[in-house]
Amino acid sequence: MLAAAGALAVWMLAGRTSALTETKLRRAVGEVLGQELADAVYEQFLPSAVLLQESPALLQSQIIEMMPLYGYAQILANPLREPEEEPEILSEESFGEVEPVKEPLEEAPLEAAESSESLEDLLQKENEEALRALAEQENGSAASFTPHTAVQNSIDLESLRDYDTLVQRFYTVDANTMASGDQLDVDRLLSYDMTVDKTSEGPQILIYHTHSQEAFADSVPGDESTSIVGVGDYLAQILTERYGYQVLHHKGTYDVESRDDAYSAALPEIERVLQENPSIQVVIDLHRDEMPEETRLVTDLDGVPTARFMFFNGLSRTRRTGSISYLVNEYQEENLAFSFQMQLAAESHYPGLARKIYLKGYRYNLHLKPQSLLIELGAQNNTVEEVKNACEPIAHILDMVLSGQQ
Repeated sequence: MLAAAGALAVWMLAGRTSALTETKLRRAVGEVLGQELADAVYEQFLPSAVLLQESPALLQSQIIEMMPLYGYAQILANPLREPEEEPEILSEESFGEVEPVKEPLEEAPLEAAESSESLEDLLQKENEEALRALAEQENGSAASFTPHTAVQNSIDLESLRDYDTLVQRFYTVDANTMASGDQLDVDRLLSYDMTVDKTSEGPQILIYHTHSQEAFADSVPGDESTSIVGVGDYLAQILTERYGYQVLHHKGTYDVESRDDAYSAALPEIERVLQENPSIQVVIDLHRDEMPEETRLVTDLDGVPTARFMFFNGLSRTRRTGSISYLVNEYQEENLAFSFQMQLAAESHYPGLARKIYLKGYRYNLHLKPQSLLIELGAQNNTVEEVKNACEPIAHILDMVLSGQQ
């Protein structure tokens, strides 16, 4: 009677066992058999079911052993069923409160030991892949990005030797300033060597934010990781992990009290950072633009919504005042060459992703290094995801220029 009751209980619980804890399992058996009989059945038959709840294949084999008619019915119901895979090897953690056997009854054969070791390696690999996938999901799926190759015949350099054609194709000149053919000459802009030695000691690239408080459509107030500073973290990560640069990300805040004085407030601190890190060759001031709400700076890049970006240069002169003597930039020509080479790489590899280079009248602290770059990445109505997605092509473009591959 007890054996029959036990078989009946196991059979009725077969489809439920994987979701039951030991306490719930005892209660469920009681509902089937009555509590007194259930306690006896549990002690005789169900401990093994508890241990096997992580492995349905083993539990089913036990049921078939106890109830042959049930097994025969399963074969009739599934005549083309493939043989069961080898049962899963359970770890000690799988047994919950069950105390593991301290001494095996017999020594496992060598083949079993090798199988167990390979399974452990496999589980570790799967765990690492899962953690990597989670990190990529949180950071904008870096591994899904594939750098583009150049679009053939996308840029006609000969036509750009004409000043008007060059300006029309590559630049937006602010109404308060003016540019000349001496400043914007294709051959001169391409003649500057922008390469950087990745193997040099110390950081080669500095990223900072004159306007660190700039945020996006879904930024969380007070959460730096969802602001332009968090985007700078992500860009630094890509440049370091994918392209092998040493990057210093400076997170000083200069626009909390007054946005208007941010460039003046930032200048002495950035000068100090550069003095303390003489290995830095590239300085990037990463911003977010401000646009009318109906204007969305986003495009589809390989099926991924990606914010558009813009390189920005100050010319240290206005139409009203002419050259501004107190805003001298001895590296202005190199700055212009750097942004042009970046724009050229963007247009040849990711046409339409970069907006035209914007030229304005002042200096914007671009005089600190020859390879100084101001980037306006997205706008206030872009999402954090869209802006982070743009960091991948920006990093690729930057690496092409810094490695001389553009």
